[in-house]
Amino acid sequence: MDFDIANAELVDRGRLRVEWAETQMPVLRQIRERFGVERPLAGQRIAACLHVTTETANLMSTLVAGGAEVRLCASNPLSTQDDVAAWLVEDLGIGTFAVHGEDRDRYYRHIHAVLDFAPTITIDDGADVISTLHSERQDLIPGIVAGMEETTTGVIRLRAMAADGALKYPLIAVNDANTKRLFDNYYGTGQSTIDGILRATNILLAGRNVVVCGYGQCGRGVATRAHGMGASVIVCEVDPLQALQAALDGYRVMPISDAAAVGHVFVTVTGDCGVIRGEHFDRMQDGAILCNSGHFDVEIDLVALSEMATSKRRVRHETDEYLMPDGRRIYILGEGRLVNLASAEGHPASVMDMSFANQALCSEYVAKNKLSVDVHTVPAEIDAEVARLKLASMGVRIDTLTPEQEKYLSSWQSGT
Repeated sequence: MDFDIANAELVDRGRLRVEWAETQMPVLRQIRERFGVERPLAGQRIAACLHVTTETANLMSTLVAGGAEVRLCASNPLSTQDDVAAWLVEDLGIGTFAVHGEDRDRYYRHIHAVLDFAPTITIDDGADVISTLHSERQDLIPGIVAGMEETTTGVIRLRAMAADGALKYPLIAVNDANTKRLFDNYYGTGQSTIDGILRATNILLAGRNVVVCGYGQCGRGVATRAHGMGASVIVCEVDPLQALQAALDGYRVMPISDAAAVGHVFVTVTGDCGVIRGEHFDRMQDGAILCNSGHFDVEIDLVALSEMATSKRRVRHETDEYLMPDGRRIYILGEGRLVNLASAEGHPASVMDMSFANQALCSEYVAKNKLSVDVHTVPAEIDAEVARLKLASMGVRIDTLTPEQEKYLSSWQSGT
């Protein structure tokens, strides 16, 4: 078995942490039990590019239980938990290529390593495997039945590929499932981003101006959690509808050029590049703290900041201080990468339970069904099944429609 990890001796610690996460993932556990009996993924080779965390380890265990051969690499150089990577290799026995802090060259060597066994299914978090296949490994595409993409950023990339006619195999936008985006993006990103900020800085959020750039589901989650901890939230947006929603939710809304002068903590969650730039750094207060919770490290212009600063030093775990010519200090968390994974442990297992349940069930779906080359939505029955299983695991019961109600909802004759 080929693999590249930091330290196999971390396996015992990894095992305990994976087991703990498993206790918080009852939906995935039920799917894994069924997969172990039915083996719906027998004969499939799955190349996964995901954050190598305890939650991901439980997804990998589910795919293996379903009969799949699996290889895994990291979807972010700073998101790998090295003890989990050791467990994946030593206990689960899958080829894992992930080392916390790996450089760009090693990162892409790892992507090629998971592709070297000619996968039939891909699972992506940011579309790096998909883009590598389309740009450098097109010889493998005829053998791929379909793939899944988990992030907003990745889905944007895939839809751009489809619009350009560049997409060469079917993809399912797992990110857009209701049981993913309404929970993982909102509750998961909200809590884990605040967790990352606090672990990196140990600051008090109460009384501070927290600037949230982007008011999609992820941004809303961050804004809600920051407000709940006593922060005064400012939202920066380019979409008038989302800006209006932020204003009616009670937040101040203004351009980033204005927010730069009054913000204490800045969080980017837009999925776009160059959100905070040189002209914004010029206006920031001494001690401003900046971080990113979008998938790629392009939302904060670190090249411009490095050129403007007279010095840079690491002052805390994943906290870098940039000293400006006038003496102001600007702090960057997690090197501008996903702060919730670079500085903390990522989303809580309970919310990833639903996201990874979608991944597992969509893997089964594409193994059984031939899809057209396009970006597909998660089948409604899978979305509903994940919600049903989650409610059942929580002991929550809901109503069912009576025959009369079903007839009323499907008719048009009844009126006032």
